[in-house]
Amino acid sequence: MSKSDKRQRQRENRAERRAREEREARRRRLIRLATRGAVILAVVIGAGVVLSFLGGDDEPVETTVAPTTSVAPTTTLAGTTTVPATTTPVDPEALSDEYLQYRELPVACGAEAPPPVEPMQFDAPEDQNLAADQTVTATLSTSCGDIVIELDSGLAPETVNSFVFLARQDFFDGVVSHRLLPGFVVQFGDPAARGDGGPGYNVPDEFPEGEFAYDRGVVAMANVAGTPNSTGSQFFLPFAPTGLDPAFNPVGRIVEGIEVLDQIEQIPVDSQRPLEALYIEDIVIDAS
Repeated sequence: MSKSDKRQRQRENRAERRAREEREARRRRLIRLATRGAVILAVVIGAGVVLSFLGGDDEPVETTVAPTTSVAPTTTLAGTTTVPATTTPVDPEALSDEYLQYRELPVACGAEAPPPVEPMQFDAPEDQNLAADQTVTATLSTSCGDIVIELDSGLAPETVNSFVFLARQDFFDGVVSHRLLPGFVVQFGDPAARGDGGPGYNVPDEFPEGEFAYDRGVVAMANVAGTPNSTGSQFFLPFAPTGLDPAFNPVGRIVEGIEVLDQIEQIPVDSQRPLEALYIEDIVIDAS
């Protein structure tokens, strides 16, 4: 199969997948509306029963996510933290305040916003049966265009396995970039858009050996600076040579669409916060 045929097949697959996702999203919304009505009715009835026994007023319970303070730009890529794992998806309604704020922004590159991210957590990634010599690509469909990454299972097998697993679970769909530093990197992969979100598990360190450089074209995972084995779901794409030490698990290298980085780098920022929402619409894995 030629490269153009493969790209056409990927585009057709993405179109079919988005159509399925839109149908499923509409179905989930109807279910949530019906469930919400039943819950409200049950709460009203239950509240009357509880108050009849207890009397007086109950204090409200704070359920919103506390805002975080902004972090000044540095050359570290602190991002993912250990999150209590669960094998079931998180309530799609439980989106962070920070993510919802991005949903209010104009979308980068004149694109339209995809459906919101659906937060989910896992105990561990499932084995994706990737061979070290197997050609595996990941096509990132972003608000500014497609970026095709050739994944390197031989260099960081557990990291690539986790990345492929999360992509196939649609974990990244609707995720927004929470960190963009022109001349340095753009960072993705946190469903909470705060810098501390992850998939519920951590991947062991698989740092590259020798003279490895995190330069333009490389894709690597972020981690908590100075904390061993703290890689999760967040990853970064350098705009230029970064000078970073080999302390981040590599994912692979861009083979198509590197010019999309130039468009992304033009997105206005406030400190390191994008002022336009840059989304990952989806990530399509092709394991030939």
